[in-house]
Amino acid sequence: MRINAVAFSTNGCRTAIKLKEAFPEEDIRIFSKTMSDNLGVERIEGKVGEWTGRSFEECDAVVFIGAIGIAVRYIAPFVRSKTVDPAVVAMDEHAIWAVALLSGHIGGCNELTARIADRMGSEAVITTATDLNGKFSVDTFAARNGMRISSMSIAKDVSSKVLDGSFVGFCSEMPIEGKFPEGIVEADSGPFGVCVSSDPERKPFETTLNLTPMDVVLGVGCRRGTEPSKLRSFAEKVLKEENIAPERVGSVASIDLKKDEEAVLALARRLRAPAVFYSAEQLNSLEGEFSRSEFVNRITSVDCVCERSAMMEGGRLIRRKTAEDGMTIAICIREMHPRFL
Repeated sequence: MRINAVAFSTNGCRTAIKLKEAFPEEDIRIFSKTMSDNLGVERIEGKVGEWTGRSFEECDAVVFIGAIGIAVRYIAPFVRSKTVDPAVVAMDEHAIWAVALLSGHIGGCNELTARIADRMGSEAVITTATDLNGKFSVDTFAARNGMRISSMSIAKDVSSKVLDGSFVGFCSEMPIEGKFPEGIVEADSGPFGVCVSSDPERKPFETTLNLTPMDVVLGVGCRRGTEPSKLRSFAEKVLKEENIAPERVGSVASIDLKKDEEAVLALARRLRAPAVFYSAEQLNSLEGEFSRSEFVNRITSVDCVCERSAMMEGGRLIRRKTAEDGMTIAICIREMHPRFL
C-alpha cells in the first residue's frame, strides 16, 4: 500500500516514525507542519488541505496523527464515494487509539486499522455494523478478492438483510474457498442474491448484486501524444473481440516512459482501473517468448512493451500484441482464488 501519514506535534512525529518502522513492507511517507526536520519527517510546504487532496488522489491510505477533528476537517472537501476514497485512519499522538474513519470495507480501512493497532499496541476503533456483529460484508469480500461491485445500493441491501437475519442467495461460476458465512446460502435463483461472474449482466436472482472478478490486465503502448479517444476506441474494440466485459479490467499497464501519457491515463480512468507502470529493467526481467519490435526496442530498450506489461502480474497471455496506428494492446488473464473470510 502507498500510505501518507501526517503528524501535528513533535510527539505525533515520533509516533509517525514508529508507524513507518512497524510496516517495512508498505510504502509509507511521513509529513508534518511542525519544526521536526531533525526527526527525519518531510515538511509540508503549503497548506495541509492541498496536501490532503493530493494524498487522496495518489495514495491507498492516509493516516492523521492528532485530534480526530483535524482529520475530519481536512478530508471533508475531498470525500466522494466509498468506491474511490482511500482508507483514512486517525490516531492520537501517543498511539493509544487507532480509529477507522473512512472507507472501512472497500478501501480496506478496517483491516489497516486492525493491523496498525496490532503492531503499534493501540486500541482499534471500528464502527461498521457488519464488523461489530461479526457478519458477512459483501463489499469487504469483493475488495479482498479483487471484484467489482455492480451497485452500491444493492450492496447496502445485502448488508441490511444479513444484519436482520434474512438469507441472501449466492452463486458463483468459480470455486469459492472457505465456509459460507452465516446468512449466505448457495442458490441458483430466488428473489435476492449475489452473483460472482465474468458476465456483469448475468441476473440469476430477481434482484442481483453482480460481483465481477477483475482478472484482466490490459498491456498498452502508444506513440507520444496519441489522442485519448483513439486509444480508448482501440481498447474497446479489442476487448469486444475477446468477449471481455470492460468491468473485468483490473489494471492498465505500460512502461514508465508512459506514466504521464494522457491517452494511457485517460484509458485507465475510463475503465475505472489503476494505471500501473514498470521500468525497462523490470519488464526485461520477465522470462518467456514475446513479440519483438526493433523500433520499440530502440526507443524503450524493451522488445514488446504491451505483452511484457500485461504479464508482469503473472497469468496467461490470451491476446498477443495487436497493433493499430501506432498503438499496441495485449491482454493477460490472472488466476484468481476467491475465498470467504
